[in-house]
Amino acid sequence: MVEQLKNWDRELFVYLNSLGIEDYDAFWIFVTQIKHWVPLFILFFILYFLAFHWKKAAFTIVSLVASFATTLAFTNFTKAAVARLRPNNVTDLADVIRILQTPDNYSFFSGHASSSFVVTTFLVLTLREKYKWIYIMYLWPILFIMSRIYVGVHYPGDILVGAFVGTVIAFLFFKSYQQFLIRYFGE
Repeated sequence: MVEQLKNWDRELFVYLNSLGIEDYDAFWIFVTQIKHWVPLFILFFILYFLAFHWKKAAFTIVSLVASFATTLAFTNFTKAAVARLRPNNVTDLADVIRILQTPDNYSFFSGHASSSFVVTTFLVLTLREKYKWIYIMYLWPILFIMSRIYVGVHYPGDILVGAFVGTVIAFLFFKSYQQFLIRYFGE
């Protein structure tokens, strides 16, 4: 069963990766680099300070960063434990796929997916009452994770599991965050 899932994951990856068009390579390479998203992260922090008084905004940012750090640690632990090679490092795939990046660490599960989904989900959960349009922020992780298949470094399963893990951790941190707000801010 596990082998069948891996085969389907591999076949879907090869198909999706092959949809890439050379004219868009620069765009996807840009999108996949986290440093290009720093202005968006600054916007996230600004939104907190516009929505909440400074103490609550600061606490919310600390909670967001803690959820991100926890997700990153769990992701790295899982990658080392599972030790699944990235598609770009699988010799059988080298002649079949488009490879635009060549990281040499492990693939399962995607840190880009888990971290972007934990940040976005926590952001949405904390700001949905203040900004009804906040759900549009999910465009960021969707583009971000699509880029990982396009550049040849993650299987779809890596992406789906990473997104799921990030979302679950965001909900867990949000529940703790709510308890803290009730206890210390009376909200």
